[in-house]
Amino acid sequence: MTLKIGIAGTGWFGMMHAEKLARLEGVEIAAFTATSQQKAEAAAAKYKGALGFDSLTDMLDAVKLDAVYICVPPFAHGSMELALAERGIPFLVEKPIGVDLETPSAIVKAVSDKGLITSVGYHFRYMDGTRRAKELLGDRQLAMALGYWMGGMPGVSWWRSMAGSGGQFVEQTTHIVDLLRFVAGEVKEVYAAYGSRVMAGKEENVTVPDVGSVVLKLESGVIATISNTCAIPAGDRSGLHLYTDKGVLELGHGGLTDIAAGVRTEYANANDPYDAENAAFLHAVRTGDTSLIASTYSDAWKTHQVTMAANQSALTGVPVILEKS
Repeated sequence: MTLKIGIAGTGWFGMMHAEKLARLEGVEIAAFTATSQQKAEAAAAKYKGALGFDSLTDMLDAVKLDAVYICVPPFAHGSMELALAERGIPFLVEKPIGVDLETPSAIVKAVSDKGLITSVGYHFRYMDGTRRAKELLGDRQLAMALGYWMGGMPGVSWWRSMAGSGGQFVEQTTHIVDLLRFVAGEVKEVYAAYGSRVMAGKEENVTVPDVGSVVLKLESGVIATISNTCAIPAGDRSGLHLYTDKGVLELGHGGLTDIAAGVRTEYANANDPYDAENAAFLHAVRTGDTSLIASTYSDAWKTHQVTMAANQSALTGVPVILEKS
């Protein structure tokens, strides 16, 4: 069975997914939609038989698709997911799933009502190191966690606008929040402090904070702190450190480091998490078996609520209590 895939968005993520999917047996890149016909057709020209459209509706009306990848900026979410849910077409959507609470709330209800197959691009969940960390935590008591996402400000205009991206904690650091949830459990309370130290004075139209720290209380009693900055020109890194009764688990892009008394063990990430993410989603589309999907839309909605709670707390100066999952 050859799956016909449509891709919404022709930026880095959209083309990265297209390139990976095109290499798979039994997968056809059938169509692209973009903000202009020219962009869509330019992307489609790279794949035999693919068509380009300037609207999702036109793409869905013209081509019978088995699934769609949604790779658009955070502010552009909403109508695409709802249209796919209405037509019963499975989708994989890149994070974050929005810049507010109202839009994803409507989408999570729509996909739930339809029983639709969905996946969200929290690819850190598919890393070898992440699976190993979950295994090791099975017989260790987790006390606290420290997460971080430190780097510079992306050059696209929408990213530096709160209305466009939701800010760094929502757009980037959401990966670390999601990783924490995946390995340590649900968050019940959030307190955040943000600041604007550098970038607003260096770049035009910057409305996002460029530094922030967030304290999270988990339902288990674990305390976590996640900090981020988009103000540094070098030294960028991201990860999650888990402090247990047997030592420290340091989880990042390269893999997992297990640090115990007198012993240091390295577990490198041998797999490509994007490939694993795609395999899980396509398997579900083919068979209906969603067990390999590590992040469904309804699960990603919980991560999004945490990041939005951080924004709210930073704005009001008081902690935000989340509803128990």
